[in-house]
Parts: sequence; structure tokens; C-alpha cells
Amino acid sequence: MASTIPIADKGSTLTDARDNDESSVSIDVETTMRDLLASEDTDGNCLITIDDRGPKDFPLGRYGISGESQFDVQGVYQLSNLLQELFLAQQQGRTTATIKRAQLEEDPVHRLSRLITTTWWDNLTRRLDADGLSRAAPDNLTHHRDAEGITPTVSTPKSKSSLRIYVPPAAPEQFAYYSTVAEDRPAMNLDVQWLPEGEITADFIKSINDQPGILALDMEAVDFQRQSVTKQMKGVPFIVPGDQFNELYNWDAYFCTLGMLDNHLDVVKGIVKNFIFEIKHYGKVLNANRSYYLGRAQPPLLTWLALKTFDRTKHEPDALDNLKAAILAARKEYHAWWTSAPRLDEESGLSRYRPIGKGSPPECRPSVFAHVFKPYAKKYDRTLREVSDAYNHGSISEPDLDIFFDHDRAVRESGHDTSNRVEGVCADLATVDLNCLLFQIENDIASTIHTHFNDGLTITEEYAIPGEQVDTVETSRLWRERAEKRKASMDKYLWNEQKGIYLDYNTVTKQQSTAEGVTCLWPLWCGAANKSQAEKLVEHALPKFECIGGLSSTSESTRGTVTEENPQKQWDYPYGWAPHQVLALDGLRSYGFHNEADRLAYRWLHTLTETFRNSNGTVVEKYDVTQLERSHAVDAEYGNQGRHFKYAPQEGYVVARTNEILKKGRLTENADSVGRLDVEAEGFFPSEVLSLEEPRILKDCPAPDVEDMLLGFAGCTGDCEDLLWTAWGKAFDYLSLLENEYEAGRF
Repeated sequence: MASTIPIADKGSTLTDARDNDESSVSIDVETTMRDLLASEDTDGNCLITIDDRGPKDFPLGRYGISGESQFDVQGVYQLSNLLQELFLAQQQGRTTATIKRAQLEEDPVHRLSRLITTTWWDNLTRRLDADGLSRAAPDNLTHHRDAEGITPTVSTPKSKSSLRIYVPPAAPEQFAYYSTVAEDRPAMNLDVQWLPEGEITADFIKSINDQPGILALDMEAVDFQRQSVTKQMKGVPFIVPGDQFNELYNWDAYFCTLGMLDNHLDVVKGIVKNFIFEIKHYGKVLNANRSYYLGRAQPPLLTWLALKTFDRTKHEPDALDNLKAAILAARKEYHAWWTSAPRLDEESGLSRYRPIGKGSPPECRPSVFAHVFKPYAKKYDRTLREVSDAYNHGSISEPDLDIFFDHDRAVRESGHDTSNRVEGVCADLATVDLNCLLFQIENDIASTIHTHFNDGLTITEEYAIPGEQVDTVETSRLWRERAEKRKASMDKYLWNEQKGIYLDYNTVTKQQSTAEGVTCLWPLWCGAANKSQAEKLVEHALPKFECIGGLSSTSESTRGTVTEENPQKQWDYPYGWAPHQVLALDGLRSYGFHNEADRLAYRWLHTLTETFRNSNGTVVEKYDVTQLERSHAVDAEYGNQGRHFKYAPQEGYVVARTNEILKKGRLTENADSVGRLDVEAEGFFPSEVLSLEEPRILKDCPAPDVEDMLLGFAGCTGDCEDLLWTAWGKAFDYLSLLENEYEAGRF
């Protein structure tokens, strides 16, 4: 008998499609899709979700063209799957389609993984060549207008169809290639521009903000005779996050690659090559490859990715050369960017996020800064639009605004844009997260030199930093000493023994920050915590961030009360992001906290699976981890990427992050799902679930008395503790079925 998983909508029992019968019906696509939407899409948004108020029952058999078996489609999940299959058939130009029952009843975790692997990765892959430019080069971030009446900080191109690409001076072959593309394809309206020789300054970056463009990435020669010039080179592939983004984003791509190593290794290798290209030509792995990001990096993870890639490709003849190039590039970025002024704090020995730039970030919707410019609009008796324009064009000078945007750029370089943990102070903070990443890099380089290069790494000219002697040889000992020194500094400045938590350190005030971020768990991931620190983190810090749906980015106290002056920020409580879950799971397991890791994995899995199942296949960038339902309905700052589609998702949002969680989410063999979990704080579903009028997570549970018992004891306190334990025991008996689903690879 096929095993089941919990469901949250009327009348659907979801079984693995691989165990289903082969009932099918051939239908007319247009008619069926029209009537399905008329019946079930009651809010008219071209999706079928739990927010619709239709009958949740569609007689698909009535639409059969021939005398096949007939069946009804019931429940939100199956109905939305039907809509998706019809839409995909329509996209393929088919007027009829054969719908199998198994397609509609497919296990949601299996369906999500399948879509990621077979469809979404390809839809998210880009190349900067003649065939790929029209898709990758358009800039969706600077073409914004806002109801606040503030103009963008950059002007849009004269023609919406125009594209611009900037090429670094040490890449003449690419400049010649793109110039030929521009000549051969005039309809593309491609503008090819050189970047200047020498240092890229904040003034230069600002000077081209009115002419934004894509930045060139790596290319490879095509070894075919008699090719046209535009076919003689091919862009090295990269991945984009999804939704409105067309650029290669730094740490978004890192986490995407974790889910691509098994099935899209060529793209992963391409991303490593593109990051190496960025370090060689732009001095760092950029926030993203747009001209307005030239002065800004993002969290450094290249060595981690390079080693994971090498582990999968070590049988290939050029694998060791590729690893060496990545390590040399990461070493160059480490010295030239992360541990040089003004990012290095000499006194503490720790590093800070301190990018270069002037004015407000061009990629941001102006409404993001309405609360910042509002006092100055009043001061100058101007509109928000006028004062914003005046500041960005230099006609008014406000030192406090300069300081604010220095910190704001640092927030964006941190990848946590934005959060009360770092806003208004980020450029002065030696953050836990950055120094964990640098500690990891130091150890990665040390172990790689020792293991793969016979304890000697020769520094070549193209990766040497200014003033460095070429052909010098570094040993692993040097990098071990750097890691040990950083750990000592982290213990001294970042660790708070009394509170049992790592906190950011303000290098200007010489004090620890009081803001609490879930990045305090990153020392577990990089191995910087000792046993005592790890135990205190789990005891004292973890509860500050753990919610019913996973880990929140900050504590609730750090978020504070949301007001007009303190608007909700997307990297604050109550929102959870996949990178934080991935690193926390790795860290907890590496220190032996398997029960905690399993609990967090299940909670996050449930959050994203419920959204995928109940919201027409939606996968988004962040979730409200305090909610069991509609956790994707996030409107903070930029809204929620991945929500804006009709009929069927084409790519999800940063789907590899999700895929990685799916793989990491299996309960481990030593997971204790019943006996020792504390109901009030440590259970998979803590006591707050009991207060819900309808705990959807347990609806249609295979043990029907469990839901009744939990609902019956919703107001129960200590007087009926034994009865609660009985109810939870039965609930966890049900959860043991989930362990089987994990082991079978279905959930």
C-alpha cells in the first residue's frame, strides 16, 4: 500500500505518483482550462490556491474526448497541478492533452525536486553571448517608478530595447566579439563600452549610473571550423536567482550550486570560472555583474564551492588546474579586498563589510528610502523626489545621508539587505558572518595546499596582489596560523560568554552589538566554536530564532516594534531564508546536535512544502516562519520574489536552495521523534499549534483521533498533562511515517 503524507485541503490524499494507477483521460486543453478556472479560481489571479473558494472538486472525466476511465480531481493541490499541466500543454502548442491521475497525485516533494532538476535549472541558466545577451543583459532593477513620486537614481536607456555591456581592459577578445555582435545584429541595439584602465573609483561608478550595463563574464572558444565570428565564442553559463533578476548574484549562486552538483555540473563549473574571471578583472566576486555593483562584493564562499566542485570532478584531467585557479583567485580576493583597508580593522584583526560608492543604491526602488529622505524634504521644503534627485546629483550636501548610505551599501554587501541587526552601523561592524567565512577560507586554503599541492602553492603573476613577488611559494602553515589568529580574535571580540551567543563587534565604539542574528550559529558551520561554546549556543541562542516554520533571521527583540520610522525589513524576524537553514543544519550536525538539526529540517521542509502544495507550486525567496499557512505572503520592502506568475511556475526562486534543504532534510538514523522531545519547546509541533482553531498540519491525518484529541485539549494546561502526552505520542507515531518517507526519498 502506498504511504501517505499530511495534506491541508479538501478531499485529496497525496500518494507518490510512482505508486499510483495509470488512469488517464484525454481532454481539450482550452475548454478544460477555461472551465477549471471559472470553477476554482474564484479570486481571478490565474492560480488555484487555498485562498480560492471554489468547490475543490472538478469532474475531469466529463471532458474526456474518448471513452477512457473517468475520475474527479479533488483538493487544491491536485486542481493546481491540473492547471499547471494544462498551461504547459498550451505553451507547447497542443490543443489536446492526456492527463494521468498519477501526474495530479504526485508526491509534492518529489514533484518539486523533479521540476527543479528537469525544468527550472534550465530556465534559470544564462550566457553572455550572441544568443544569450537578449535574455541576460536587460536590467529589470533600474527601470522602476514608484507611487511615492521619487525618481530612480539612474535614468533608463533611451530605448527599452537597448542593451549595454561593459568589458574590462584586459579582455580585448571579448570587446572585439561583442562589437561584432552589435554590427551583425543591429536590432539588438547593443552598446559595447570599455571599462577604464587602473582602479575603479566611487566617482567613476557614480559617473556611469546614468548608463547602467551588464558586466562581461568569462567566455570560451568554440572549436569548430568555418563558424561565423559570433559563433566562435560562447558564454560560460551561470545561474540567476529568478523572478526579476538576470544577473549572476554572488551568494545566491553559491547556494544554488549546492542543488546543482548532482545534475547540472557543467553550470556549476561555469559559475566557478565566472567568479574567477570577476576576481581577475574586477578585483572581487561582485554583488552581481552590473555596472553599479563595481564597488561592492558579497559574502565570500569561493573556496567552499571550488572544493565541492573538485570533489565531483576530480576524475577530469583539468580538475586540479581548475582548483588551483580558484584557490589562487580566492587568495587574491582575500588579500586585496577582505583583509585590506578599509575593511580590515587593525586593532581587532577582524574584517568588515565596507564597499565603495556614492549616493543611494541605483538598484533600489526609491520608496525603500522614503523614510530616510522624508526629514530632508521637510528641511528643504521639497518633495521626496526633488530632495532625492538633489542629493544624488550633488546639489545638496548632507553628511548624515552620506554616512547612512555608506552603511546601507555595507548592508547590501553583507547579503542581508536589509536588517535592523546591521542597518545604520554595518560599515563599522566586524560581523560574525563575514569573519566565519574568512575563517573558513583560511582553513580551506590551508587544507588544499597541504592535500592537493604537496604543501606548496606557487603564486603566479595573474593572481599576485600589487607589490607581491611572483613565483613565491606559500605553505599550509601560514594559512593555519591566520585561521588560529582569527579564531582568537573571534573569541575575544565576538563571543559573549555570559549570554552564550556570538555578537557582531562595533570597531568604532569598541563594544559588542546587542542585536541578535541567526548568523551567530555560523561558527558551528565553519568549526570556530569549541565544545562549550557550541553547547551554550544551542541552549541559549538557538531558542531566540527557532520558530514553528524554521529559523528566523533575527530575534524578535532585534526586529523591534514595526513603525513608520522602523519599517519591517526582509532579513528580520519573522522571516526565514534558506541559506541560514542550510548553514545551521550543517553546523548543528557537525557538532553532534542531530535532534535539533532534524527538528529544524522538518519544520523548514513543512513550510516550503505547504506553500508549494497549497499555492499553485509557489517557491519564494523567504517565508514567515511564525506561520503554518500562507507563510509566503510577505510584503516587507521588496515583497517576495517568486510569487508573481500565472498558471504555472516556470522557475521558482533560488530553487537550488530549496533543493538543498530537501536533500539535507532527511531525518538521521539517531533522530528521536517521540520520547525525549519536550512538548512546550522542543517538539516538531510545539504547543502553539494547539491554540489554532484548525491546525491544518494535522488535517486528514491517517490516525483520525489525533486531530480530535489535540483540538479537544486546545485549552489544556498542567492539569491534563498526561492526556497531552498521550495525544502527542499518537501524533509522533504519525510522524514516524514521515521518517519512512524520508528514507524512501519521498519527503
